[in-house]
Amino acid sequence: MTVIKQEDLIESVAGALQFISYYHPADFIQAMDQAYQREQNPAARDAIAQILINSRMCAEGQRPICQDTGIVTVFLKVGMNVQWQADMSVTDMCNEGIRQAYMNPDNVLRASILEDPDGVRKNTGDNTPGVIHYEIVPGDTVEVHVAAKGGGSEAKSKFAMLNPSDSVVEWVLSMVPLMGAGWCPPGMLGIGIGGTAEKAMILAKEALLEPIDIQELQQRGATNRPEELRLELYDKINRLGIGAQGLGGLTTVMDVKVKDFPSHAANKAVAIIPNCAATRHTHFTLDGNGAAKLVPPKLEDWPQVTREVGDNVKRVNLNTVTRDEVKTWLPGNTLLLSGKMLTGRDAAHKKMVDMIAKGEELPVDMTGRFIYYVGPVDPIRDEVVGPAGPTTATRMDKFTRTMLEKTGLLGMIGKAERGSVAIEAIKDFESVYLMAVGGAAYLVSQAIKASHVVAFPELGMEAIYEFDLEDMPVTVAVDHLGISIHQTGPKIWAEKISQQEIEFNPSV
Repeated sequence: MTVIKQEDLIESVAGALQFISYYHPADFIQAMDQAYQREQNPAARDAIAQILINSRMCAEGQRPICQDTGIVTVFLKVGMNVQWQADMSVTDMCNEGIRQAYMNPDNVLRASILEDPDGVRKNTGDNTPGVIHYEIVPGDTVEVHVAAKGGGSEAKSKFAMLNPSDSVVEWVLSMVPLMGAGWCPPGMLGIGIGGTAEKAMILAKEALLEPIDIQELQQRGATNRPEELRLELYDKINRLGIGAQGLGGLTTVMDVKVKDFPSHAANKAVAIIPNCAATRHTHFTLDGNGAAKLVPPKLEDWPQVTREVGDNVKRVNLNTVTRDEVKTWLPGNTLLLSGKMLTGRDAAHKKMVDMIAKGEELPVDMTGRFIYYVGPVDPIRDEVVGPAGPTTATRMDKFTRTMLEKTGLLGMIGKAERGSVAIEAIKDFESVYLMAVGGAAYLVSQAIKASHVVAFPELGMEAIYEFDLEDMPVTVAVDHLGISIHQTGPKIWAEKISQQEIEFNPSV
């Protein structure tokens, strides 16, 4: 009989969440480096470079890989011979571990969990509760998988109840383009097949806990149907040409994981859950001998990557930029932004649009300004701001026309593509949308030299800040004519891939 102490599970969960906030899994870094080495699209290659540089910086500085430090999922396999020395439930122990991790003053993690999700949506303040799954198994240990899932990639999850004769491959290939770039590719796709609706979703989430090993599978060949699907989907998804951050390129997925389960004869439940460029998960086992000890990866596991500044890079002073200057920017151009920039995301946009509708004056003048869709991590020690990567821009699409028409806003910065509603507004008002790399939050924060709240302080991380920038890297994603690189880039690269007959082998 193994005795597991309450404090050991709490300490282990807290330690694991801190660990994964700043350490990518080694297999992910290796796969990302392979994608970087073989990428031919300069914009996509630069995006991957930023992700790799950011990853190493986070490992060295022990600060979050992404400003969205995720919703926590814990999978526990509890041995039947385990006895707990505790006065809390196992769920409460896990949540106490989450609370301690996210409130750790040495590495503050952003609290993103809102209670009353369809009501007041008040932040719980400590990122609890997590989503906890249990399996009771033979044995005398407790195996724990801990993951922190960003909202942008989780939002792109897909589910369908297919007919038994329907093709899983065809359905997945029809869904991936609809996912856009908001899940921050390149990453992994977890696919669950069978069981019931909820079982398929859990299978997909569990699949993402497995290591990246598509290269080994390609070398030895498939031995069952899930492995056959992995190989086929890996090749066909990458041939779509979506590429890093949706800019077009050779690598959209670094692996595809498939788990299945017996199902009713009338059903074929299928779920897709993507893991983004901020892949965060780890595993530990408790055997009664104290809290888990996680071994950090070695810094030599990270490649030495230097961003290559090409001829199309332009330096922009946001304090003096004009609409005529904006009209010279082309989709795919790399810009380095300096000067003063505003921030604002969902809650701030809603408050501003509501104020405009009521004829009220906004608390900050946005004429000729740029706004960055971000909810930064709180700073620690001598930081000006914590990791401050972009949030998914499409969530602001419904506010875009009002903001451009009524405030004189000149440009927006966010993550991934814009929808047709926003693109039409950008075209009509000769504005511009710039894309920062999702998964490079700590790197972006180094370009922020000063930060202070200028409006809506009650919104916490969703308040409007003013940042002083020095060379923040962005890509022109939608120009003043409404041309979107997220529409043109993948088409161009899908065509190039089909002409080159590229074999998608990570060893290339």
